[in-house]
Amino acid sequence: MLPSAVQNATKILRPSTWSPARLSVSSTVTGRTPPLCAIYRPRIDPIGEGIADRRWLHSTAKWRPVQALDEWVAKEARPISLRQLMVFGRSLTEERLISSANYVRTELPTRIAHRIRDMQRLPYVVVTNRHMSEVYELYYTAFDTFRRVKEIKTLEDNDKFCSIIAGMLRAHLTVIPKLAMGILECNGLMSAADLDRFMNTILRSRISRRVIAEQHLALTETFNSDWFSPGAKLSESEFIGEVFLKCVARDVVESCGRAVQDLARSAYGPDAAIPEIRVDGHLGATFPYILTHLQYIVGELLRNSVQAVIENHRKNPTTDKKPPPIEVTLCEAQQHVIIRISDRGGGISRDTLPYLWSFGKGPSTDQRLENLGQVPLMAATLQELRVDGNLQNDVVGHGGSHGSRYDEHNGSLTSLSTRPPNLRLGISLPLSRVYAEYWAGSLELHSLEGYGVDAFLQISKLGNKNEQLATRAAMDAV
Repeated sequence: MLPSAVQNATKILRPSTWSPARLSVSSTVTGRTPPLCAIYRPRIDPIGEGIADRRWLHSTAKWRPVQALDEWVAKEARPISLRQLMVFGRSLTEERLISSANYVRTELPTRIAHRIRDMQRLPYVVVTNRHMSEVYELYYTAFDTFRRVKEIKTLEDNDKFCSIIAGMLRAHLTVIPKLAMGILECNGLMSAADLDRFMNTILRSRISRRVIAEQHLALTETFNSDWFSPGAKLSESEFIGEVFLKCVARDVVESCGRAVQDLARSAYGPDAAIPEIRVDGHLGATFPYILTHLQYIVGELLRNSVQAVIENHRKNPTTDKKPPPIEVTLCEAQQHVIIRISDRGGGISRDTLPYLWSFGKGPSTDQRLENLGQVPLMAATLQELRVDGNLQNDVVGHGGSHGSRYDEHNGSLTSLSTRPPNLRLGISLPLSRVYAEYWAGSLELHSLEGYGVDAFLQISKLGNKNEQLATRAAMDAV
């Protein structure tokens, strides 16, 4: 039962507390009466479980220039593809670096503005949740900062801009756990389908912003490095910014597999029977990709399979005392690479299956909230997991002769956020699907209860698919 102050929020708020400008503009944009969160922004003093009380309703509204937000919401994002990132960065010059900076300078506030507007459309009682409100404040601060950055004209301007970007990336490491906790606490205040739609949209947008921001930081780092010669074409075995031109599927699976097996030994003990991970199929399959995205997806799928096999084998040990292996099959088609991960871990129970892809529904909600509370920062990378106090470094050295350079760069991003390997957050599968679909791929699971699970990850092989950004129509239903 919600507090009466929340149930009667529309009656308690007096017109004198509204922002007339926000009211009129929001009504024009949406074509209907806006939710209270779109016209009234209280100074939030979170209490209890993030549910508003009467004090919130009479607090001083925080004024913001609503016209600035509307101007940026009116702009459309300009999606890019992996191929565009590769071609643009392959022959890097000062002119191209400045052009990249100005693309990021205008694109970040545009994409953030759309997500702020999405949050303003949420029911008042949802957006005033403690965690959701903190995300809102982070987003508005970032939007206000980036929209004020003037045109980048020199390398010195770019260096200052990169410092701003790096600071915002660090500050926003809190976003995923805050969103996940907010969605769980707001379960019942909105339909599960609407909450999941909102979560998928905001996470996909978050990935898109970090891709273009980290790509520009990486290009700047390359341009400023001692070994780089402006205008020189990079080798096809290289990284171009964050894009690894030739991800070797077998190498990624095997290295993620070793890391996951180490995590399992840490969680179950050094003498635990760990399943073997076998890789077959088209072992030479390669494709361009953001390596950390692929590592996260494959790593989380393997983690789930290894855990299921170990626990199922302990309940039903075989005569040879070894758990059944996990089979990974690689299939290279003309336009796609498919990675199938098959385990014999007993499958997924019928009680859990309906909530497999949901951020806000499912069993053990209280435990998930408690676990998320122990993860203040989260970059959603496999490398942030710790084993015996050390970061998982085994998963980052796939760059051949260039692996060490990537290790150094990747470590700087992941060392800011760490989490225990045995802490189950309940968001790995839906977040993995968001990652997969971002570059026009897909992730599907097929479960045989009592036997095992087959996971199918499909990846675009050519890198010519634009990033899949949320459309306005996708959020109008929320």
